[in-house]
Amino acid sequence: MKIIRLALIALILISCKESKNNPKASEKKEDQYSIAYNVLYDEENDDYEVFTMNIDGSNPANLTNLRGVEWIYDASGRDVYFISDQDTAYRHYFLYKTDLKGREPKKFFNMRLADSWMDSRKNGSELIVRPHRSVDTAFYIIDSLGEIKSRITPDLAYFNDPTFSPDGKRIVFRGATKPFKKDSGYRDELYIMEADGNNLQKLSTYPAADTTAHWYSYHAGPPRWHPSENFISFQSFRNGKYSLYAIAPDGSREWKLFKNDSLHQGWHDWSENGKWLAIGVSDLEQENYHIQLINWETKEARILTDTTYKYQQAPVFVKKD
Repeated sequence: MKIIRLALIALILISCKESKNNPKASEKKEDQYSIAYNVLYDEENDDYEVFTMNIDGSNPANLTNLRGVEWIYDASGRDVYFISDQDTAYRHYFLYKTDLKGREPKKFFNMRLADSWMDSRKNGSELIVRPHRSVDTAFYIIDSLGEIKSRITPDLAYFNDPTFSPDGKRIVFRGATKPFKKDSGYRDELYIMEADGNNLQKLSTYPAADTTAHWYSYHAGPPRWHPSENFISFQSFRNGKYSLYAIAPDGSREWKLFKNDSLHQGWHDWSENGKWLAIGVSDLEQENYHIQLINWETKEARILTDTTYKYQQAPVFVKKD
């Protein structure tokens, strides 16, 4: 019995040593993710496509290959959800669903949608979407068949870009008391409510002394909830540039996510295990846009995309097959 135990211990020590000496072995678990992102494929024809790449930036590929505008806003497991105007008028979006290989894309929800981020819960069996204002002024929670399960109407003039809490019981979104960005007094902030729409509360407050934001800038951009740590991240134009900020779900604390960010930081996503943060970044002149990957544990950052395309934005993590 003692001999067997010693053999097992030796085997474990050998395995640990091999893992340390072989980075690929220790990184296999992280290879479970790909990143989908948006690319301005043909600027002259306003053709946006959804691309995918490995988490190390290798093998970029055009997932959608459609004329017009395709824009990814969510992925659940291996399912990729994107909006598209392929079968309608210019920028009249409908929701489509495909897999990481782009196989058999199909219209998933037969109502026109707003240009808005969306999110899923309950292992992808429910999504929250924002219909276009010509259809309805509400958030819809829809099931895996594209059927409406509930309708939520926050008491605000404007609301968009919803995301669920990790347990699916709360919703954070971008809202404002004025309906349009050019309206006097418009200022988007983060709001939080229960998943049934009750107990609506304003969460963020843009610094009153900061006058650097333009009328079209995000005061509080589309939020993303960290899957294991108790905070919500969002982009905000402050002190003349976009940076990522974090806020506690009760609004008790707000902080800048990175102290020394040298690039504009925008749309972003957290991996399901909370280890990786993918961000759409640009130079300070906002002339070139790339996808940056950050290891949340070590804070190591690297640019994944090359200069083939000027606009590469809005990364979303997708589980591999």
